[in-house]
Amino acid sequence: MARRWARRCALLLGGVLTAFSALPAAGATVTLACSGLGISFDLCRDGAQEWARRSGNEVRFVSPPKGASEQLALYQQLLAAGSPDIDVFQIDVVWPGILGNYFIDLKDRAGPDIVRQHLPAMIEAATVKGRLVAMPWFADAGVLYARKDLLEAYGRPVPQTWEELQDTAALIQRAERAAGRDRMWGYVWQGRAYEGLTVNALEWIASRNGGTIVDPDGAITIDNPRAAEALDMAHGWVGSISPPGVLNYMEEEARGVFQSGNAVFMRNWPYAWTLVNAADSAVGGKVAVVPLPKGGPDGRHTSTLGGQLLAVSKFSAHADEAADLALHLTGVVEQKRRAIHGASNPTIPALYEDAKVVAANPFFAELADSIANAVNRPAQATGMRYNQVSAEFYANVHEVLTGRRDAKAMLPDLTEALVRISRGGRW
Repeated sequence: MARRWARRCALLLGGVLTAFSALPAAGATVTLACSGLGISFDLCRDGAQEWARRSGNEVRFVSPPKGASEQLALYQQLLAAGSPDIDVFQIDVVWPGILGNYFIDLKDRAGPDIVRQHLPAMIEAATVKGRLVAMPWFADAGVLYARKDLLEAYGRPVPQTWEELQDTAALIQRAERAAGRDRMWGYVWQGRAYEGLTVNALEWIASRNGGTIVDPDGAITIDNPRAAEALDMAHGWVGSISPPGVLNYMEEEARGVFQSGNAVFMRNWPYAWTLVNAADSAVGGKVAVVPLPKGGPDGRHTSTLGGQLLAVSKFSAHADEAADLALHLTGVVEQKRRAIHGASNPTIPALYEDAKVVAANPFFAELADSIANAVNRPAQATGMRYNQVSAEFYANVHEVLTGRRDAKAMLPDLTEALVRISRGGRW
């Protein structure tokens, strides 16, 4: 009964999209759940197919929902039911503390030499109670996409603070509309009530030195004047330099507006670089990627650390083959290919100095700085309860952005809610 129900959940993920094998009647069949924005799924598919050719096994793919919260909910349902239907899961960097008990330890399979190749922060994120429950696949850090042609045309520098971005976005938006481009907006970002809003709002707050919602020791720090200032400023963007619809934007909605030539600035992940410079892009060759702005003159350039990991289910009937697939996809050769063809950010620092990688991604020098200065979401401090913390945070932030609540009045209520989630600070 439970297994039939789990299989129905697997179908909700999008079902088996395709299968590939070098020798159809030989080897194991390994099912991989890989999602992605833009061309990320194609990169995943191509890498897995190469593994199938090399190993003589078969790989099947399922495509989970786009939203991180929906993905996590379905993964929790499948794994709690002990479903063997998915062998390798693509998971967010903040999920190991939530899902780690369902995954095998990859430390010995990878070996110390391979583990040492990766960014220590990513290995730390993938480690739960000494167990390496996933392998780092790609890192992410939020960056600012800017129309360099418009900045040059209007004599404006790259904004260093959010205040400068606000002023420049308003000036260019106004001038472009006066010139007949009435669909132009100053700034697009991810404002829907989902994990992406947690990421954006944390960047606004941390850039003003307003903390990380919950500090590494588990103290709830969100109720402070700097956080309120950051949220109030973002509320002021909606309907002025950002379209009202931004409150329902995820990454791809923001990219669609920017890539069509209808925004001056965009906050997004580096995956969008290849797409905004594609042959069919209205802004190809006109875009610069720079660090996100500081929160005022005393603030700092920062972005939220993101990224994806590959984990192997302990319910897999083919754990050895699944682990081999995960190690192949997260290895040096595959990460280099993904970086060159999809602007996927390596978790292996040596690749940021690879000539072919840098030639394909000239902004990687800036990106390396963004990753080095990135802020972590409070997943380690809050453990199994991180998803509850994030959901409470983005729901309340969304209320401020819509104008239903004032930030200063909302933050004490949010703090009380987080205290309840933490069971009095005991996480």
